[in-house]
Amino acid sequence: MRETLFKFNNRAIKIIFYIFFTATFIFALTSSNLILGDNPITRIGTTAFTTVVLLLIGALFTICYVNHSVRDFLLWLFVDRSWITATVCFILAILWQIVFVSRIHYGVHDDVGAVHAALTNTKDVNIIGYFSVNPNNLGLLLLQHQIALIFHHTSWMFFDFMTIIMVDLAALFNLGSVFVIDKSKIPILLYLQAMWMALFPAIVVPYTDTWVLPFVAFYILCYVIVARSNMGKALKLVFAVLGGFTVGATYFIKPSGIVPMIAIIIIELISLFNKNKKHWIWLLLVTSVLALGAGSSYYKFNHAIDNQTYIHVNTFRAKPMIHFINMGLSKTGGYNAKDSYKMVILINKKDRINYSVKSIKKRLHKMGFGGYIKFLIVKQKNNTSDGTFGWLREGISAPSKYTPDKHGFKGKLENFVLLYGNNVGDFRFLTQIFWCIWLGLIFFAWKDDRKIIQILRLSLVGGFIFLLIFEGGRSRYLIQFIPVFLILATLEWKTSVQQVRRLLKWNLNPGPKHRKNVL
Repeated sequence: MRETLFKFNNRAIKIIFYIFFTATFIFALTSSNLILGDNPITRIGTTAFTTVVLLLIGALFTICYVNHSVRDFLLWLFVDRSWITATVCFILAILWQIVFVSRIHYGVHDDVGAVHAALTNTKDVNIIGYFSVNPNNLGLLLLQHQIALIFHHTSWMFFDFMTIIMVDLAALFNLGSVFVIDKSKIPILLYLQAMWMALFPAIVVPYTDTWVLPFVAFYILCYVIVARSNMGKALKLVFAVLGGFTVGATYFIKPSGIVPMIAIIIIELISLFNKNKKHWIWLLLVTSVLALGAGSSYYKFNHAIDNQTYIHVNTFRAKPMIHFINMGLSKTGGYNAKDSYKMVILINKKDRINYSVKSIKKRLHKMGFGGYIKFLIVKQKNNTSDGTFGWLREGISAPSKYTPDKHGFKGKLENFVLLYGNNVGDFRFLTQIFWCIWLGLIFFAWKDDRKIIQILRLSLVGGFIFLLIFEGGRSRYLIQFIPVFLILATLEWKTSVQQVRRLLKWNLNPGPKHRKNVL
């Protein structure tokens, strides 16, 4: 009975994951970012740059097909010597990030700008008003304030470089997780991370999306060490405490960042149906230690924020959680200026809650059941289809300087990443190609049912559901789950490649039964 229940729960998670992920994969493959030439949807088309890149790729494949020596050399370089080559690619990606930030480090609007302004001016009534209404960003502000005190710098460029450190720390923690699970996959992760880092301009946005990454990646690493490593149990308990402490800290940087930990707990509870009593005792001990770490961390950070004296905050003005659910039901499912304005002008907390509740009921009634399902499908597309992670789709990721320079290397770079740049369409196209490949490495591995895979799948399901319920509407919110995407794609790449080969072979060389069915 216990084994049957375990298999049922395991299969149910897999089915739910593929319902969401199939939609995501299709949306990515049909994204307007993949339109070549003039783009009537984004109105920013590709240029000769993309054409040249595609021709070079096509020529390379042709040469490899007809010239075995070239193919063998590339296999030797990228496969046989993958540890060295992948490491070099990873280091080059880090150097590229440094070059990128040294050239692109302009100020950013909206929430990011408010947090940065508060590093040097805490008396401005607009800044006080912002943090009174949005106290959820106090954790990030206090963290950046401490860093500013240590290094005596508050410039945009300095915090952009700090963002590089945050992003690359997450990459190193991801490497640690994969090393513990299956170290032979390390080169694949290095290749994937190098490509992602090279195509990730959000390193110039020192905000919660990027700054939460090392926290998420580290507690996943702590879990992997506890669950999969050969370390002694005493040392594993230390990592359980560290993981719990990090989960508590993650909550105050970006609350939705704890979704993977919730997935870990759920899968571990399900796995108990298939374990003996000794495992129950060990899991109870680890859970208790982790909970102790998380609880003490939550108490410590909550106390620090409630009693901080750095900036005056009128906490009674804070937006209620239901407000973000209300915004998640409006238009594209993202930010709604009218709803946000109401949260500012309605002084009484009860009035703000009542407004949000009435608005939710009104919107759901207007949609109806069928309309709501359609809305969720469109919102899932808005949440996940864009491989640029929402770059230039909103003020929070758009640098203040919109006009690229006309000359020099800096100008050429700006043309790819600044609004109104001549090559923005090229950037979107090439990034979308990588996003589709990335998703494909996950999608085709449906035969892989390992526990760690199920945990990562459930983490993404949790993230998808969270974004469907709360404010979403753009793929920027997926950034916090990038460690999950990267580790999952790395662990499943071989299974996916083998499955794709089987499908291609089956289609190109159909067996007798297939021919009979076709005829």
